Amino acid sequence: SFNHVLKNGSGNIKRKISEVFGDIMSEKDIKGLAALIYYPEQKLEIIHKQEEDIEEWYKVTIYRLIVVSRKAAFKYTRMKVRKALPAEFAYIIEELMHKGTEEYDKEEYYSEIINSIIKVGRADEFIISMSKLIQRLVIDRLHIVGDIFDRGPGADKVMDTLMNYHSVDIQWGNHDVLWMGAAAGSEACIATVIRICTRYANLDTIEDGYGINMLPLATFALEFYGEDDCSKFKPKIETDIVYSDNDLKLIAKMHKAISIIQFKLEGEIIKRRPHFRMDDRLLLDKINYEDGTIDWYGKTFKLNDRKFPTIDPEAPYRLTKEERELVEKLKFSFLNSEKLQKHVRFLLSNGSMYLKFNSNLLYHGCIPVNEDGTFKKVVIGSSGKAYSGKAYFDRLEILVREGYFHENSPEGKLYGMDMTWYLWTGTDSPLFGKDKMTTFERYFIDDEITHKER
Repeated sequence: SFNHVLKNGSGNIKRKISEVFGDIMSEKDIKGLAALIYYPEQKLEIIHKQEEDIEEWYKVTIYRLIVVSRKAAFKYTRMKVRKALPAEFAYIIEELMHKGTEEYDKEEYYSEIINSIIKVGRADEFIISMSKLIQRLVIDRLHIVGDIFDRGPGADKVMDTLMNYHSVDIQWGNHDVLWMGAAAGSEACIATVIRICTRYANLDTIEDGYGINMLPLATFALEFYGEDDCSKFKPKIETDIVYSDNDLKLIAKMHKAISIIQFKLEGEIIKRRPHFRMDDRLLLDKINYEDGTIDWYGKTFKLNDRKFPTIDPEAPYRLTKEERELVEKLKFSFLNSEKLQKHVRFLLSNGSMYLKFNSNLLYHGCIPVNEDGTFKKVVIGSSGKAYSGKAYFDRLEILVREGYFHENSPEGKLYGMDMTWYLWTGTDSPLFGKDKMTTFERYFIDDEITHKER
């Protein structure tokens, strides 16, 4: 899990233990010390039940933790290490960590410090503090290069952890900006977020994590898709959660209902933003609703599902009255989810499209280029102005922020939200990096040639 990776420093803690104790400790003892550093509270509970001479164990363990902490702090200045020290034991830890190798006459002094910690009954607290200090020293700064949010559960818990982390930056991924767009009020982003969560039966993140009510969608789905088995929309289960057959059937209906709404809302964006050059993704008007086929890039394919109770063939992208009411309810829930808004504001304040750090360029995805390797110019806005390379990334970041914050200009906010959606799926989106997202095809056309994304 994410928290485990943080606690073990992607394996760095165990490596540092091996570097300093590899010649004198067994692999079993190395793993035991590593586990103590990762999960000190839990490990101490076990130790107290198993260890016969706890005082001797304390002495050996504290000594080993001090040595590992010195190794972890080796590349930092003393001032930087001092700032990381837990306040309660700061003076003691600093004394023990910065013992010079030539100070043999102080050996007894340091031993007495350790003995005093044990005698006053603070050994457990000291070990916990030392373990957490080592965790912090091993990861001086955490870089999250995109996609905190995705198909799996627990994104809200990951965000809670990041908000309490000592130093973190985030380079947005296309799944992140999708949720950011949803929090801003983009209807297409909201529908897509919900579709993905229903596709992977990950409604816990929406309902339990963010307190967003899915009952309106369930009610709508039962009303309009109640007689449809929605077999192509059965959720993909990738967790240990066990669902009843009735739950899975309901989620499938919700899944199909929100998918159709998503395709309609995406069509609205594509039509009002012709410079996105995504007309080829307007597929609802390419369907022959009488014979159940679709004209797909000049070829005719049979649809595997011909039930479209909410689509008017004469105006396929128009939401029905009931769909519009549902979208408004869902948007209200997203806009008023206090926790989601808090998390997205953190993404905006601690995140960006890219970051230059320690002579490295951090970004999620790709940089649009021409066949000759030069930066591709991409038009943004109706003015026809084109951007490329760094200027393109900078302009996109401004628009994402305007999509969330630009309350004084409805058109400016709408364009920012539309651009945020484009970053999720657009041809020249550096966060997506493919020519198209074949979501419709994967649901409704069996021929896999239509599923390809380049």
